Amino acid sequence: MSEKDAERRAGPEGEGLAAGTRRDRRGLEAKTTSDLVKVAGKADATAPFDADDLMHDGDGAVTNPTVAGNPRTGLMDRLRADLRNPLFLQGYALMINTAITAVLGLGYWVLATHLYSASAFGEGQIMISVLRLFASLTGLAFVGALARFIPVAGRRTAEFVVRGYVIAGVAGLVAALGFLLTLPLWGPVYGHLGGFGPGLFFLVSVLVWTVFTLQDVTLAGLRRAIWVPVNSLAFGLVKMAMLVGLARALPDGGLFGGIFISWIVPTALALIPINWFIFTIVIPRHVRETRESAANPPPLREVGRFLAGDFPGTLSVLLIVYLVPVMVAAWLNDAAMFGYFSIAHTLGCMIELLAANMAVSLTVEGSFNAARLAQSVRNALRRTFLIVGPIIAMVVVAAPLILNVFGPELSREGTPLLRLMALAVLPGTLIEIYLSMLRAQSRARSLAAVQIGMAVLVLVSVAAIFPAAGIVGVGYGMLSSQLLIALIILPGLRRVIKVGKASQTVVA
Repeated sequence: MSEKDAERRAGPEGEGLAAGTRRDRRGLEAKTTSDLVKVAGKADATAPFDADDLMHDGDGAVTNPTVAGNPRTGLMDRLRADLRNPLFLQGYALMINTAITAVLGLGYWVLATHLYSASAFGEGQIMISVLRLFASLTGLAFVGALARFIPVAGRRTAEFVVRGYVIAGVAGLVAALGFLLTLPLWGPVYGHLGGFGPGLFFLVSVLVWTVFTLQDVTLAGLRRAIWVPVNSLAFGLVKMAMLVGLARALPDGGLFGGIFISWIVPTALALIPINWFIFTIVIPRHVRETRESAANPPPLREVGRFLAGDFPGTLSVLLIVYLVPVMVAAWLNDAAMFGYFSIAHTLGCMIELLAANMAVSLTVEGSFNAARLAQSVRNALRRTFLIVGPIIAMVVVAAPLILNVFGPELSREGTPLLRLMALAVLPGTLIEIYLSMLRAQSRARSLAAVQIGMAVLVLVSVAAIFPAAGIVGVGYGMLSSQLLIALIILPGLRRVIKVGKASQTVVA
């Protein structure tokens, strides 16, 4: 193994920290010049630095004399320093994207409840849920691999991204085809998918949504996540406009109703400009910027080993998000009631995505600089809880008011579920950061063990509680399972953080 390969694959323990220490000592003479370059916002894109190096010491005390002397400018200076740190810049961009998606999604579904009947609304939700089951399930299962290897793919970046698109697309089509062939087993609520025409349209929709799903993580892996919110904003606005325009022309639910059509057509339209931007502008620039740091791209065998461990685990976790709604729809066999469940469940998942977004950024930055992974983990935890904590508190208190915009009945039925799912994000944040740390270290077996274990716990608990508690049982299953998993992984997470602190103390 070459020295570069060893540095790239090293974790925060052992060799990774030793290498980081040696680099710090060798670069001591150039530190002043390097810091000035970083402060000017001109740091090399392939060598991420930590904002805390500029603003804080290891214990979090302010060390920048300008900030210490002028408290009024401290917050703005800290924000500017954060935005020069790729870990925070990418994480914040993805969090903003989630916020935009949540706000526009809320507006979209509010319009849908007023423009379409309760049954049409629920049927549209069911079609979108089953679409996301196969498209997002297979597409997002490759997120870990893309975030882990795009930063170090070098001259093979374009080939790596295309392979990801193709493999994920084929996997989604195969899974969706299996669903269509066993359609009678899933209950009458999925009858709209029967027949050759609807089935073919559904398969094309799965392929489109799969590629659309992978665009965001591709941009994040290329350190261009700031474009993700732009894409989501345009997509959300076009989707809402089409929803209103089709309300009279296609008022029914199902696969060819106004809700599903307004969802999938803007998705297909967005593929062309975004992928043109990725393959003609962003990837060539990425290849130039990483010419030295990624001179030896990881072989396919290494990527395959990572996928062998990461894919089954990630797939298992995604079953929690995307299979549970499909199961609930079959259990309820009531389109209107499923609409109530789906809104609360979707909003709860949106909050969870905030933590997942910072976790994706952590995987990317940990891949660029393995020796500083422990510091990145601490920063990611601190920032994520700082942002997610108040949001969770607000949702728990104001859940009835938030859901009341959809109507009093939906608020009454969905409030308990939304509150439980919001609380489940607290342990879920620890889990997301821990999983991203494992991805950055390429610890595929540990990844699979944690993810599969959590999926089994959630699915079993939801299936056991649902008959007695109804849709609220989904919330109880999520909260109890994630609390247990968080307690199990907490010692490992603390161990990595302590090792990183000890290394910094030695260097200092």
